[in-house]
Amino acid sequence: MMNWAVLLCALVALSECNVKISLIKGKTARETLMEKGIWEETRLKFPYKPMAKFYQTGDEAMTNDADLSYYGVISIGTPPQSFNVIFDTGSSNLWVPSVYCSSQACQNHAKFNPAQSSTFTWANKPVSIQYGTGSMTGQLAYDTVSVGGISVTKQIFGASQTEAPFMANMVADGILGLAFPNLAASGATPVFDNMMTQGLVSQNLFSVYLSGNSAGGSVVSFGDIESNYYTGQITWIPLSSETYWQINMDSVTINGNTVACNGGCQAIIDTGTSQIVGPTTDISNMNSWVGATTDQYGDASVNCNNIPNMPEVTFTLNGNAFTIPASAYTSQNSYGCMTGFGNGGTQQLWILGDVFIRQYYAIFDRQNNNVGLAQIA
Repeated sequence: MMNWAVLLCALVALSECNVKISLIKGKTARETLMEKGIWEETRLKFPYKPMAKFYQTGDEAMTNDADLSYYGVISIGTPPQSFNVIFDTGSSNLWVPSVYCSSQACQNHAKFNPAQSSTFTWANKPVSIQYGTGSMTGQLAYDTVSVGGISVTKQIFGASQTEAPFMANMVADGILGLAFPNLAASGATPVFDNMMTQGLVSQNLFSVYLSGNSAGGSVVSFGDIESNYYTGQITWIPLSSETYWQINMDSVTINGNTVACNGGCQAIIDTGTSQIVGPTTDISNMNSWVGATTDQYGDASVNCNNIPNMPEVTFTLNGNAFTIPASAYTSQNSYGCMTGFGNGGTQQLWILGDVFIRQYYAIFDRQNNNVGLAQIA
């Protein structure tokens, strides 16, 4: 039997079956805590463990990334209740705070109220998401989720009842996971899977453009590749694992020298991680090659005046070279300048996070299980 939503997509302009969400580049938790003068004590209390979300044994894991800054608005329920969420390709669940949450982290965020939605039903199933420094626990439920004007009916999501304290420092209220279903806590169907099943997108892919500009311009486009965001050709890279958006990385080179990932490694394209993260020894070597000094927390600082003379770093993915200039892999805050190369510990896994994605328009293709990358325009 023909899917009527697909037929409707065929009858109307295709653009109406594609969803474009504007992302806001907001203040990071690090910036907020620095302004309050409590960054040092907070980072000691909640040490950053970037690999936690990929290796923990809980239902699903997230990290306390103090440098995440991109979020967009979705709504849940009838009438709609709005939430700022991180669109995270490194996890698979949708969750937001609920009115049943009494944790500190819920007090300064929007909270979903089931009693105010006529389309809400409980799933009668708990959900737990592990963090590097704590967890989010809650109950699964179903309701209509609106993303950029497209409504996904009977979408399962987590309504939090407790949240890790670090979340109080984040701008975003919750997370919208965009990885594969087999990662989802409690078997919850991800939002994009329901978009595909319900025929709400004209292509089974989504794409991400991250601008370095805090004034805006960043977008997630569901069902569409937007040519105005990139220049040149799209390089398509097959997935090596259909869990995360995971691909083969051949090497990391500086000035023609292999400085990391010697002999090949695995990398995950992750919008929900702010940095480029890799094994400790490799990251230390990279930071050394670019002239950075690493402190006890793993932050690698550089002299801001040296940035124009620092070398490019090339990541070779499935035989294709992707180069990041120093202006892109460094950032400046009130403490000075630092690199965006983060220490991931002993695990032999890489995360190509926002530092990488700001340079390369990223297309996440579920139809063909590929990632497409193209130089940003």
